[in-house]
Amino acid sequence: MATSDKPDAIALLKADHRKVEELFAAYEAATTDRRKQTLAGQICLELTVHTKIEEDIFYPACRGAVEDDLVDEAYVEHDGAKMLIAEIEAGGPDGQFYDAKVKVLSEMIEHHVEEEEKRVEGLFSKARAAGLDMDELGDRMAAEKARLMAEYKADGLPTPETTTLEATRIG
Repeated sequence: MATSDKPDAIALLKADHRKVEELFAAYEAATTDRRKQTLAGQICLELTVHTKIEEDIFYPACRGAVEDDLVDEAYVEHDGAKMLIAEIEAGGPDGQFYDAKVKVLSEMIEHHVEEEEKRVEGLFSKARAAGLDMDELGDRMAAEKARLMAEYKADGLPTPETTTLEATRIG
């Protein structure tokens, strides 16, 4: 059970959303290639870890509790983001379309966040209304996020899976 000092699942995911929004804003303001590369790396890491905890913990908990269409759309949006993340990680600020890729990723994430956070129709609202245990999910997600971040520090940036759609269809 989550305590008052630990965020529930939705608060944790929203905090991740705000952090990535700040990183995208900092990227937009960056004037050197080195700063852009650093920020892009941070964006990719944050999104990779966020995506992993959503796909491994939050979305499966939502299956059957909220409309499958909402969960399916979230997986598809993640797959599009993963493709851009992989391209950004493989490139650099001096490469063709680097800034454009970061900008499009920002726009994709902005849309995804809006879909999840809509007041009534959003995935988060529907999950809460369905009675999912947000404290328990938050505990599991926070633990997995900490594990993934520690793994990153030990082994380097995790590579996003190329697709979750096939795994979702099989399971």
